[in-house]
Amino acid sequence: MSRRETPASSDDETSDVRQRLDKYLWFARMARTRPLAAKLVTSGHVRVNSRKTDNTAKFLSVGDVLTISLKGDVRVLRIVAFAQRRGPFEIARLLYQDLNETAPPREEP
Repeated sequence: MSRRETPASSDDETSDVRQRLDKYLWFARMARTRPLAAKLVTSGHVRVNSRKTDNTAKFLSVGDVLTISLKGDVRVLRIVAFAQRRGPFEIARLLYQDLNETAPPREEP
């Protein structure tokens, strides 16, 4: 079987189990455009599972934790799902769990 005839590899960027870092940041609305998402990564403002990366093509998996430094704010997100396209904020918000959010205070009896 020649190289051209080999089946598609599991590294397909449209996979439901993995997605490129720059696409995920764009789909999750952490950046306004995909080139800005790539610039955010190459500028060193993103960590994946506590490791700094400048590789925009790094594949993410569900459960990975992203630490993103955005203009005076640091966001810590756990990936819970991937999207096939960029949608409205309400849909994008379902792609991650914000680990910065604090639980509401418990009421004492």
